[in-house]
Amino acid sequence: MPPIKARIKDIAKLAGVSIGTIDRVLHNRGEVAEKTKEKVEKILKETNYSPNVMAQVLKSKKSYHLVSLLPEPTLINSYWQKHPMGMERALLELDAFPVTLSEVNFDMQSEEDFQKRTIEVLNLKPNGVLLAPIFKSESIAFCKKLFNEKIPFVFIDGFIENTDFLAYVGEDTFQSGRVAGQLIDMVTQLDKDILVVNIARNIQNVHHLNNRALGLLNYFEKSGCNKGRKISISISEPNSKTVRTEMDKTFKEFPDIGSIFITGSKSYLLASYLKDRKTSNINLIGYDLLDENVKYLKSGITRFLLGQRPEEQTYKGIMKLFLFLTLQKAPDKIEYLPIDIVTSENVDFFL
Repeated sequence: MPPIKARIKDIAKLAGVSIGTIDRVLHNRGEVAEKTKEKVEKILKETNYSPNVMAQVLKSKKSYHLVSLLPEPTLINSYWQKHPMGMERALLELDAFPVTLSEVNFDMQSEEDFQKRTIEVLNLKPNGVLLAPIFKSESIAFCKKLFNEKIPFVFIDGFIENTDFLAYVGEDTFQSGRVAGQLIDMVTQLDKDILVVNIARNIQNVHHLNNRALGLLNYFEKSGCNKGRKISISISEPNSKTVRTEMDKTFKEFPDIGSIFITGSKSYLLASYLKDRKTSNINLIGYDLLDENVKYLKSGITRFLLGQRPEEQTYKGIMKLFLFLTLQKAPDKIEYLPIDIVTSENVDFFL
């Protein structure tokens, strides 16, 4: 049976003083005789007293307005459809508290739109911001503004160092690339080439995709057995026609590709291409449990998917902001989530 938690009136009774005196000692306000203060503090320590902070928050008239800045969920960018679910879960749990959330979305293909949305976020006067820093340089500029305005922010889906962020929740993008490298090494013939595909207009500015690619290359530099070439290409537009054109050129130049690693969530575009090409001897590894990705995983065209737990990222991000704002206690700076390795045999357990 758990011990009964001491209440303020219990402390007051033990100390032989009023509840008001206990309150003054706890909050270090008002005049309390030194002897009385020492006696109260001794009893507080002996009873392991801790105030019911959440009850204090409920009594407080202060409200908290949070704002999320995440990519716009679309048919070709459906990975981001799952993030609002985590935020909704957090808000349901915080329903009793004075917390509101505004969701602002940006075009993942447009740095200019991201910049416009950052202005919209600042105009909302948030107490805290949940941010996916997709575009590195623009995100750094926005983070400086948040810091200057003393607005705490939490990163998801990747973080940028030296930006004074409160916390990060998500995968270790570099280590995730190394995991992909190990998986590829296990299933690729020793002398076959390995292709890394980035689908992004400006890959140098999309840091989380870069980190995954660097992680994979690092694995083969340090630990890998495969002796084939490591080839990297960037495809600027996320559509079937562009993918087909770029992949045809790549296979013409490098006909001995044994495995393909796509650094983002659109592995279904590569899987569709391989299916149309009637290619059955190439291993495809990608990210995220989108319906289209899962379809090709179950059919065997995609060999592995790596899961990022998007709902958990946003849920924990909102909770970290709330607890920091109400308790003024900084959370752990980095919270890496597990890297889920999903195959056709275990995929249903993740859905």
